[in-house]
Amino acid sequence: MESSIHEISCLELFPKIPEGTVTTVITSPPYNIGKSYESRTSLTEYLAWQQEVIAECYRVLKRDGSVFWQVGNYVSKGEIWPLDMLLYPIFKEHGFKLRNRIVWHFQHGLHSSRRFSGRYEVLLWFTKSDDYYFDLDAVRVPQMWPGKRAYKGPRKGQLTCNVLGKNPSDVWEITNVKYNHPEKTAHPCQFPEALVKRALLATTRPGDLVLDPFAGSGTTLAVAKKLGRRSIGAEINPEYVEIARRRIEEVSPAVLHAPTAT
Repeated sequence: MESSIHEISCLELFPKIPEGTVTTVITSPPYNIGKSYESRTSLTEYLAWQQEVIAECYRVLKRDGSVFWQVGNYVSKGEIWPLDMLLYPIFKEHGFKLRNRIVWHFQHGLHSSRRFSGRYEVLLWFTKSDDYYFDLDAVRVPQMWPGKRAYKGPRKGQLTCNVLGKNPSDVWEITNVKYNHPEKTAHPCQFPEALVKRALLATTRPGDLVLDPFAGSGTTLAVAKKLGRRSIGAEINPEYVEIARRRIEEVSPAVLHAPTAT
């Protein structure tokens, strides 16, 4: 399947994408905290820029499409500003409908001495309409008690759980990509393939087009190719673009390891 990354900003890429052609957008935009790949601005300017990007996502998305926006916190003088709370009104203004506020929990994160250490980020899942594609069976996880049966009543002796597995819920326990993680690249804030895999399996079909406006080291594009989806992404850092291209080229379609979640 075709996967491509472009060394341009997402606002330069969007005009090249026809209206209503993307099935799922999944991305993690800069948090405006001064990382090497971003220029820190005022919070007002940052949100105005995000509004432009979100408006374009709505334009290119199919009617049955989804957006996954993975964010953490903006931090100023030790005070945190939850970006998902700040961005939610912008998505609503453009007509998006929130389906889940997914908590991505991990064991390794920011160590703090004057507040509790951060060990989660948020994945906002929006759809463009009420008529959206969602395949729960594609992302079910193993039941805790798969052989449990009813012991009384009209269903006595029958299985009491879905044999395909349980709904993974809106709390995703997935290891983040740090230090010796096998997926680690030079990108300092890389999200794991398992997170992308679950989102894409649930909201896309083989051959669908996936977009990552802030492609970074190409995780979304590599996973999309592994799953037989087409993908396109934008990234302004030439080093990350080369990493992404290499990851895409090295992919042969295969089933990824299922993510662990509770």
